[in-house]
Amino acid sequence: MTRGEEAALHVFVEGRRTALYRSAYLLCGNRDEAEDLVQTTLVKIVLGARRHGRLENLEAYARKTLVNTFISARRRFWRREQAYGEVPDVAGELIDSDTGLMVRAALAQLAPKQRAVLVLRYWEDLSVAATAQLLGMRESTVKSHTARGLAALRAAVREEYA
Repeated sequence: MTRGEEAALHVFVEGRRTALYRSAYLLCGNRDEAEDLVQTTLVKIVLGARRHGRLENLEAYARKTLVNTFISARRRFWRREQAYGEVPDVAGELIDSDTGLMVRAALAQLAPKQRAVLVLRYWEDLSVAATAQLLGMRESTVKSHTARGLAALRAAVREEYA
């Protein structure tokens, strides 16, 4: 890898870290887990770029790596870390709307692939075709995951406001 490619990769990582974190947070629903997911994803991106040389579409590679890492971690639930430590006396102040909390709670109840489809379709604003290609599934599967995921989110909202 040349110095120019290395510099371009560094700029990409620095520039996309926040956007990847936002998507990871929506996938995980937990700040610490989202930070771990982004860190793992960025390591995989750097290693992949070094191993394969110049990657054609670094943005798509980053998104796919983030989603695949998330889904893979959900499958291997017995391998997840469990951190234990001192609980703080006072919780930090969270500035968040009730709706945002409710949507993230409802997202957390979805299956990992449904959650990934909704995040990619509505947060990352990808098309059905791009989401299908990124996740390696048929467009009809993306559509059905979208429909079922949205139905579950609507039911959670109705239940909350009932």
